[in-house]
Amino acid sequence: MLRFEIKHSCGKARRGTLTTSHSTIETPVFMPVGTQATVKTATPEEVWQTGSRILLANTYHLYLRPGHELVKKAGGLHRFMNWPGSILTDSGGFQVFSLGPMRKISDEGVLFRSHLDGSKHMFTPESVMEVEMALGADIAMCFDECAPFPADYQDVQKAAYRTYDWAKRCKEVHHHDYQSLFGIVQGGTFADLRKMNAEQICGLDFPGFGIGGLSVGEPKEKMYEILEVLDPLMPKEKPRYLMGVGSPDCLVEGVKLGVDMFDCVLPTRIARNGTVFHPTGKLVLRNAEYAEDFRPIDDTCSCYACRNYSRAYIRHLLKAGEVLGIRLTTIHNLHFLQNLMANIRDAIEKDAFDVFYRNFFSQYKF
Repeated sequence: MLRFEIKHSCGKARRGTLTTSHSTIETPVFMPVGTQATVKTATPEEVWQTGSRILLANTYHLYLRPGHELVKKAGGLHRFMNWPGSILTDSGGFQVFSLGPMRKISDEGVLFRSHLDGSKHMFTPESVMEVEMALGADIAMCFDECAPFPADYQDVQKAAYRTYDWAKRCKEVHHHDYQSLFGIVQGGTFADLRKMNAEQICGLDFPGFGIGGLSVGEPKEKMYEILEVLDPLMPKEKPRYLMGVGSPDCLVEGVKLGVDMFDCVLPTRIARNGTVFHPTGKLVLRNAEYAEDFRPIDDTCSCYACRNYSRAYIRHLLKAGEVLGIRLTTIHNLHFLQNLMANIRDAIEKDAFDVFYRNFFSQYKF
């Protein structure tokens, strides 16, 4: 169902391939987020042209609308959204826990109210597996409890124990012809809890592992410390997925610390605000300084937006509220990250990742 092969390494950085029944994915990889079975403002064909070969979709949102049974009738997510590559579905755990007073957690699961209409629903490890199997993604994530930051030690410890218990329940009921189930390591920013939970979750022998509960408000340096702690504890031969991380600097740092997979809404979200990635940092194209700037966003970029349009034109579209503006910024940002990951892979293959790392941070300001 899923095959992961490490072809080269440079320090802790790993270069490999992840093969599912729908595509072979070059790793390390960034996965664009298609929360509701679409990457906002871009067609699947346009996303494919950016170099993306795997997308993430959200179990919570698709369960509420249009419903997992409807997606199943359509032939699964791949057919429903016309995406030829691979798909990963998160468990919806982060979304449920972010509902705050609209949800109640117990050892059984999470009782919550829909953000759409206030209706009551219950997510358990068993029911989430039912939803994810119906959606039919290539990779499904276990239902876990994501503790917020900051949180008391006892609360994070309880969430880690619960995540382990729920992972066992998920694995017991999960069965699918081609879908693989990944476990998730929790433990917040407490090194001892991360070690404990990593030993528990990795002991369940999933084909891959998510690292959850990071990029939730803690300083980046703390995230990197936790990745350092986890590196020797997680199986070397299996993919590691740092959940919810997608800024260029964090991608480079994450790869340096042994991560193979990333996802985040960041590139598409900031694109809708008129912000784009550039080798020197972010550009806010709405700013007046670009009103008469007839250069492309990035003259080293080969994306559709940079090949055809200027900063001045895209700024005009954004200021005028034209949808084409945010479509172009979205395409550029996705292409930028895919090109970044391709350059990272090339550097690892050439045993030159350290040189790449230094060169990247000598230019990129954040």
